[in-house]
Amino acid sequence: MAPQGKVTTVPDDGLTTRARRNRPLVLVHTGDMKGKSTAAFGLALRAWNQGWPVGVFQFVKSAKWKVGEENALRALGRLHAQTGEGAPVDWFKMGSGWSWTQRGPDDDHAAAAAEGWERIKADLAAETYRLLVLDEFTYVIEWGWVDVEDVVATLAARPGFQHVVITGRRAHPRLVEAADLVVEMTKVKHPMDAGQKGQRGIEW
Repeated sequence: MAPQGKVTTVPDDGLTTRARRNRPLVLVHTGDMKGKSTAAFGLALRAWNQGWPVGVFQFVKSAKWKVGEENALRALGRLHAQTGEGAPVDWFKMGSGWSWTQRGPDDDHAAAAAEGWERIKADLAAETYRLLVLDEFTYVIEWGWVDVEDVVATLAARPGFQHVVITGRRAHPRLVEAADLVVEMTKVKHPMDAGQKGQRGIEW
């Protein structure tokens, strides 16, 4: 993008500026630095404010670990149910307590990931949400628990107006190729470099 939101290229696709602008996107947040999920949850806040139903599918962080964004987004979902403000919010933990630090495949975890992906496919087909956050989804692709070609084909064929945000390190090249927006979080400096561990309100 150029300054002031001006595009650098106008494709010869026969679309009006409005039609081209209002196109559902696949976004990928990858890289080794923190902030991938945080940015995705920021988009979820924007979606809620627009009145778009939001579905968060958390794949890898421990099912026992509640991130701060989960509490906040669930509260916004309750606010919508009580007042009609914003939009519905659903948050699903698709794993069984596994973490991306556990590298090796496990049959139970693989089955949970595959089941989670089938749930997402059903929600995409039903147009349940306007924004889907597939948090830490790159790992289940990397480990072969979900087939990347199935993911790419499903996202390309999704009906209606559904934005999909995928987070996690080492995004598969096919996923990067298929996405509309890819950002790579690159570390310049981190408190852990100076021996400072994660803290409340910043990491969770």
